[in-house]
Amino acid sequence: MGYNKPKETTRNYLENAPLPNHGKSYTVISHKQVIDNTIQLLADSGFVIQKELYRANMDANVAQGIYHILPINTVDPTFMEEKELGMMFAWTNSYDKSTRFQCAIGAYVMVCHNGMVAGDMMNFRRKHTGSADHDIRMQISNQIKNGEKYYKRILTDRDAMRNTNLSLQEQAEIAGRLYINEDILDAAQMSCVKAELEKPSYDYQCDQENAWTFYNHVTHALKKAHPRDWLSDSQNFHDFMTARVLSKMNITMNDELDLSEFDTTQDPDLNITMQEWNENAIEIDEDVTRSRLVQDVYLMKD
Repeated sequence: MGYNKPKETTRNYLENAPLPNHGKSYTVISHKQVIDNTIQLLADSGFVIQKELYRANMDANVAQGIYHILPINTVDPTFMEEKELGMMFAWTNSYDKSTRFQCAIGAYVMVCHNGMVAGDMMNFRRKHTGSADHDIRMQISNQIKNGEKYYKRILTDRDAMRNTNLSLQEQAEIAGRLYINEDILDAAQMSCVKAELEKPSYDYQCDQENAWTFYNHVTHALKKAHPRDWLSDSQNFHDFMTARVLSKMNITMNDELDLSEFDTTQDPDLNITMQEWNENAIEIDEDVTRSRLVQDVYLMKD
């Protein structure tokens, strides 16, 4: 997990990083493929990229792309009125077999660029085997297709945390659990959280004993994560916090699950048949429980 000095890099560096040769059983997904597909699909879906950020470990064997994006054709006033959180798309890719390809829609806090990624049934990880290079377009497309819904749900998560008190004692206990039990924070990140609790680097416009303030202390620390781990650590932490907020608000999760809001149809522009989809099914890395899905749907309700 630990990676104290993430290396910011450039698109050109990643695109020109040498490709490995792992034999026929391992399909190399080049960083250039991921970048080109991401930029094209974002543009085709009506998003403008406001900022591109890239990080990598030594020799770019593990790379990460983060894009601050804005839908230009939306009629939803939410995007124009929101002043705190921007919309984000992120991916992680590797050449050294240390991680599967991952991508997700999320958000970033404008004042500090802290990232937010919510776990859901559309956030897949794909092994580098068989038709992986073909499947990444499906992954990226599915994330972008539902991007506005995911983003609005994150806004709801933020509002729930802003409305939840969290004492300094509770914050200390949660930080300890994130380090010891959940394996989300490492020692360096734990020290960063402690420093933020004592003297915050940013003003999040809410009380110190607040779930949203604590959330940002942790996501600030997670910026020190290795590019291999940042996306999954951010997602796991977000799920951990929203579940705790729901618990403190005494919200029950017995409502009937309705997934109709999500668009799971295939993009005709990708020229992928249902037979190909079934044969090359993307493997879901995480256990997605009914309670977690109900939580996701609940948080999307207005």
